[in-house]
Amino acid sequence: MNRPLLAETVAEAARRFGNRAAFQLADGTELSYRELDRASDEVAAGLAGRGLGPGSVLLLSLPSGLEYAVGYLAAAKVGAATAGANPRLRARERALIVEAVDPDLILANDALSDGIPEDCRVELVDNSTDPTQLLAGLRGHGGVVPAVPADPDRPTCICFTSGTTGDPRGAWFTDRQLVAIHALDTGGAWGSGGHMVSGTAFAHVGVMTKLGWQLASGATIHVMDRWTASGLLDLVERYRLPAVNGVAAQISLLMQEPGFDDRDLSCVRSIVVGAGPSPPALVIEARERFGAAYSIRYSSTESGGTGLGTALDADDDEALYTVGRPRPGVAAEVRDGDSQTLTDGEVGELWLQTPSAMSGYWNDPGGSTEALVDGWLRTGDLAHVDDAGCFRLAGRVKEMYIRGGYNVYPLEVEAVLGTHPAVAQVAVVPRPDSTMGEIGVAVIVPADPDHPPTLHDLIAHGHDDLSGYKLPGAVRIVDRLPLNAGDKLDRRTLAAHEARSQTGD
Repeated sequence: MNRPLLAETVAEAARRFGNRAAFQLADGTELSYRELDRASDEVAAGLAGRGLGPGSVLLLSLPSGLEYAVGYLAAAKVGAATAGANPRLRARERALIVEAVDPDLILANDALSDGIPEDCRVELVDNSTDPTQLLAGLRGHGGVVPAVPADPDRPTCICFTSGTTGDPRGAWFTDRQLVAIHALDTGGAWGSGGHMVSGTAFAHVGVMTKLGWQLASGATIHVMDRWTASGLLDLVERYRLPAVNGVAAQISLLMQEPGFDDRDLSCVRSIVVGAGPSPPALVIEARERFGAAYSIRYSSTESGGTGLGTALDADDDEALYTVGRPRPGVAAEVRDGDSQTLTDGEVGELWLQTPSAMSGYWNDPGGSTEALVDGWLRTGDLAHVDDAGCFRLAGRVKEMYIRGGYNVYPLEVEAVLGTHPAVAQVAVVPRPDSTMGEIGVAVIVPADPDHPPTLHDLIAHGHDDLSGYKLPGAVRIVDRLPLNAGDKLDRRTLAAHEARSQTGD
């Protein structure tokens, strides 16, 4: 490989697949592999003319679509790293992303520019579906793309997750990890076409670290800027997709869609579900109603989106109650607080060893040292290994929970809700939910017991500062919050109450 990985991949894909559609939008707009290569070449020339090159960082605050893909590939061609801001972020959250990454240039559209500090170098992008006009203001027509040599250890992309307080943390990856992910996911081979659906934001690790092998597959990638159950089912039926991918909440919503059982989904052979475990009842229902195998995949942003998984032919004990075994090329262990490996059955922190794991957290050496230890990644999740060698999650070292596939950190939500004038004290804890996996419950000590805040009040108060998935799904009013022996908030007691409330105990 003589050029950066993504630069070489898109050029070879253009040669192999030519006028085949690389991307197709919901309105039918297509961008061919040849057009994708040409557009990213011209934008790369424009980025180079603006001084971007190896060591630079481009931040994309754009919708998931053609402009994002072209911008990302163009940055790779000049050797710059790309960071993505999820379009679901609010202005305050977007500002934190900018602060964390300190980009050399930001590409944003009007709708996704709120929160970007005024002293940043920003170029506003006009949305276009004309392949010749994508990122038109940056295209260096006739310009030369600089010859940037390959460097497997140069940063390629930065994918944001959140720390224990909800502040963004950028997991950064190099070509070395992207090559490893291609090998882990596909065996490193080039494909010959087909169709796949991109149902997550392009800023997500599932696109940023996997776009290379997706382009190498030769498939047409159908872009869902905003995921809908009906939209995905339409694509499955029309293009006879053999697999359905998503998070547990999305699978639940698919089966709740009116007319689901009247659709012809006989093409579906497998359901692959990530972002944490799935409720056993959901697995049973999905296998029956889709008539397909169900595989749970456990991974994280930091792991590069690879980790453990249940087998498609797993028995019920594995399929319903575990996150399976390490995928080929991945190792996993359960360790105690002293980093010593525990025996099967003992609960401790889950550690992963995978060539896809991040190089570290961007501009956060302390966090990187804590997360990456001697080639292993500390996940922060508690687990144990059962008699069959499968891993079973037992909770989280920290208080983060997952709502519909998105990580939510209570301290961040509490900091916003706690400013409501009717709130004296607040704690946010998870409650099991059959559709979303978990929802947040705001446990409130009201400032005036006779006039406690309602759920509507809290959602309205937090709307401008928190993404929708971070907002609470329920409220419980209490006289006081429980404390533990150290006079600290007893989150375990609160979470146990919510779990019991769902079982009726």
